Formats: sequence, structure tokens, C-alpha cells
Amino acid sequence: MNVEELIWKYALINAYTHKGKANPKAVIGKVLGENPELRPKAREIIPLVNEVVEKVNALSLQEQEAKLRELYPEFFEEKKAGKEEKKGLPPLPKAEKGKVVTRFAPNPDGAFHLGNARAAILSHEYARMYDGKFILRFDDTDPKVKRPEPIFYEWIKEDLEWLGFKIDEVHIASDRLEIYYDYAEKLIKMGKAYVCTCPPEKFRELRDKAIACPHRDEPVEVQLERWRKMLNGEYKEGEAVVRIKTDLKHPNPAVRDWPALRIIDNPNHPRTGNKYRVWPLYNFASAIDDHELGVTHIFRGQEHAENETRQRYVYDYFGWEYPVTVHHGRLSIEGVILSKSKTRKGIEEGKYLGWDDPRLGTIRALRRRGIRPEAIRELIIEVGLKRSDTTVSWDNLAAINRRIVEPIANRYFFVADPVPMYIEGYGEEFTAEIPLHPDYPERGVRRLKFTPGKPVYVSKDDMELFKPGNFVRLKDLFNVEIIEVSEEGIKAKFHSVEYEIARENRWRMVHWVTEGKPCEVWVPQGEELVIRHGLLESDANVKVDEVVQFERFGFVRIDEVKDGKVRAIFAHK
Repeated sequence: MNVEELIWKYALINAYTHKGKANPKAVIGKVLGENPELRPKAREIIPLVNEVVEKVNALSLQEQEAKLRELYPEFFEEKKAGKEEKKGLPPLPKAEKGKVVTRFAPNPDGAFHLGNARAAILSHEYARMYDGKFILRFDDTDPKVKRPEPIFYEWIKEDLEWLGFKIDEVHIASDRLEIYYDYAEKLIKMGKAYVCTCPPEKFRELRDKAIACPHRDEPVEVQLERWRKMLNGEYKEGEAVVRIKTDLKHPNPAVRDWPALRIIDNPNHPRTGNKYRVWPLYNFASAIDDHELGVTHIFRGQEHAENETRQRYVYDYFGWEYPVTVHHGRLSIEGVILSKSKTRKGIEEGKYLGWDDPRLGTIRALRRRGIRPEAIRELIIEVGLKRSDTTVSWDNLAAINRRIVEPIANRYFFVADPVPMYIEGYGEEFTAEIPLHPDYPERGVRRLKFTPGKPVYVSKDDMELFKPGNFVRLKDLFNVEIIEVSEEGIKAKFHSVEYEIARENRWRMVHWVTEGKPCEVWVPQGEELVIRHGLLESDANVKVDEVVQFERFGFVRIDEVKDGKVRAIFAHK
């Protein structure tokens, strides 16, 4: 390897490991540090390094990778062999093999998203790590504000299974109302709960002043009578609430005599209809179910710390041991919408195409973009149990996913905004045979045919390269000289077949197609969904749900193949 090739090698490695941008100082350090015999020539080498780095940084990530594979294929084997073992999760406090029981309790009022996935994946991973049990519990007892919808019960279960979850038990809170009633009555009889009929604003006023509600210390018989009236429909919505007795001087007013069950008139619940009017609030239903289902460890967001304080009163009154709680911060991803309310509003307004719109952060949207379940799990485990809020960039997730899909994704040419190129000087029909994957020749080849007199199509994205007098290489075909550019297209002249000539002259490489099939790629860009129209290799045998790489464009998931047309969703470079 001569000096220039050596510089290219280190510049490409540096760029590949730093998101496509090589640092000249780092490259100089590598060249001279690992090749001390070159140090006397440092003055000559430094300008050459700067020149090569500039050229490397002008290449796309795909071109950098292709060049690196060509010059130094050993790098990828060394990287694979030297890769550190993935970091696992830390040990779980008070955990014994075979005795850990975890749960994930989503509200089926919207699609499962990446933010929810943190608690779900941690719960499932630890249950499996300790040969324990993982429970899916639908928290659907708010038919008014967070109204559940039948489709989301199925979708959440499907999404968890797609993520690789083994669900040991499924429970639905709305099926368990009689159980909550039973415990509520026990607490009333114990004098640890009471029925409050104060107007809400009056109760808040008393609570904030640390003054007891006038109904708090009335006899148990009176409380039970009010409880029966709640169940019988003699109170209307807002007229009576079961409250758990707590410390009236607790520093957090929200903890003082918190509400456990309330009345909802005409709930029209998707599972129970109007059979029940008294519904438990989150803290009461969760506290009872975590005990009833034998949950030993709870993974919840830091914002739920206050809920634990409330629930512990119920546990203390019954003499139960509270599960071990592991709090973590919120997880968000830059430029991706996770909020259920914003998503729902956007769908209703026609801004988003549905819960699987590629701009969203729902699991269904990520799946539609070609993100693999292993990538999502790895990202969550990598973030771990941090108590602080964590914002990850799309690049973090893309880097993990790229490593997973790169070996399985076949390669094809997709030409966005095609421009015809007419080539003179090559009088024979020529068929380019290109591997479906450069590392797996056994998968076979694709064949692209060049026919004299017919144009090839190149991408409008490469127009800056097509200037008269410039030379380019049509990838896996031959080298041409640009003669003229007009509204009708590009005129070019055949120069040579050999790739070595293009490499020696540092001519840029472009992809092309002949008679391609219509293809559109949906590219999420923040709040926008950009649709790129173009041509895909005419013989590309792509199937729905397959993740492939459109060379020099990026990894995509095939979303639809219909009537000879292809639609793909852009995942990442």
C-alpha cells in the first residue's frame, strides 16, 4: 500500500466511525503514529492528508463504505471480531431466580410507542433474566378521559410479540371491577377509607389547608350506606368519591386523602358497556392488582414516584409488602412525535396518515420504516435504568439498526427524479452483473442491461457532477465523459470500461437504471413526509416488508408492490 492509499485508508476509517466526517488531525496522527518511518516526510504528508480528507468528506456514507471495503476489507472483519460484548442490564435488587414477577400496564387508548417501550422492555428483560414471569395488564378503567378503544388491545399485544416478548399472563383491569369493589369495602370497614360527598372545589380547599373533610370521621355504617348508594346509582357523577385516608399534613397535598374510586355516568366502556358506574382510579387499581398478581418488581417513570407514595398506604393498611420499584426517566427521540394526544389530534386533522405514519414514534410506525425489533430492544438496554430523562437521536437508533440490517439487505439501484443520459461511442449491448450483496455472492446477482441508442437514467441529485468536460463512472458499467447538459437530458461519450481508470483519476461514481419500474420512496423529515419519485431496477424482485438498500440512497422497507409499482419507506442512510 503506497502513501496515498494509506492516507485514504485511515481517512475512510475515521469518516466511517464518525458519521461520515473525517478529522484531518486524527488522520495525520494515525498515519504518522502507526507508520513512524513516514515522520520525516510529515511536511509533505500533511497537505496530502488535508486533500484526501476533503475528498472523503465529499462522499456519501455508502460511497465511503464501498471505498473502504475496496481498499481495506480487513477493517470490517477486525471490527466484527474485536467488537465488545454488548452491555447487559445491572443486577436487579432483591431478585431471586424463578421468583421475579414483572408487569407492563399500558392504557389501550392509543398505539404503543417508543416512550412506553422503556418500561415494557425493562420489565420483560428482567423477567427473562431471572426465569420469572412477565404480565401484560391493560389499565383501562378510565372510560372518560383516557378512553380505551378495542383495536389498541390487539395492537399493543401484537407490538409486544413483534418485539420478541413472551407474555406469560394477560389481565384486563375492566374485567376485575368486582375485585376492586371488594377491597374498597374492606378498607371502609377497617376505617381506612371513606365516601366523600363534598363538591370537588370544596374538598380541594380543605385539603390544601390540611383540614379533614367533614365526612372523614363519620361512622363506618354511614360510609357503607353511601358506598351502597354509589353502587346502586343513587349518586350522580361527581357527587361521591371513595377516598383513602392518609396523613392530612403530608407535604404533598396530592397525597392527602387521595381518590380511589369515582362515579362515571354512561361510561359506555368497550368491554363492559354501562354495566358498571363506579370505576377505580389508576392508583387504586394498580395497587390492588400488583398485589393480587404477585408482582415483585415494578419499572416505572420517575414521574410516577408520587403514585408509589399513595399506593403504599393501601399496602400498609392490608399488611402487604410493597414491590421493589425501579424508577427511570422519560425517553424521547429527537424529531419524532411520541405524544398520544398530539398523534390523535394529528390523525383527526388529517396531518398524519394513521398510527403507523412513518413520522411518528409508535412501534408500528418504526416497524413500517424498517426498524428491527432487536434494534429497539438494544437501544433501551443501552440507555438502561438512568433516572434522568434521556433524549436519543435518530442517529443512535439508526446506527444500531444499520448494523442489524446491513448483512441481510440486498442492494438495488433506485434513481430519484430520473434524468435521461444518452451515451455515444459504445456500440454493443452490455449486461452488468452486480451482486445482490457484496459480502454474500451466493445470493446471486442482478442484471442491468445497457442497449446502444437507448438512454440510461441517472438521478437529478447528481446533477452537480454532470458538467461538460467532467468524467463519471456509471457504477458497475463503464466510464463516460459529459458532453452536454440540456432540458432534454445529458449527452455523454463512452470513455473506458475499467474501474481502475476511474479510481486512478478519482472520478465520481453514480448509479443508473435503464427501463426501470416506477417507485416512490416516502422520506420522513421531521413533521414533513417528502415523497421521492423515481425508477427502480426493472428486474428488482422486492417483496412487501423486506428491508433493502437502495445504493447511494439509503436503507428502505418495501411498503407496497402493486400493478408494477413499488412504494418504499426510508429508514436511514
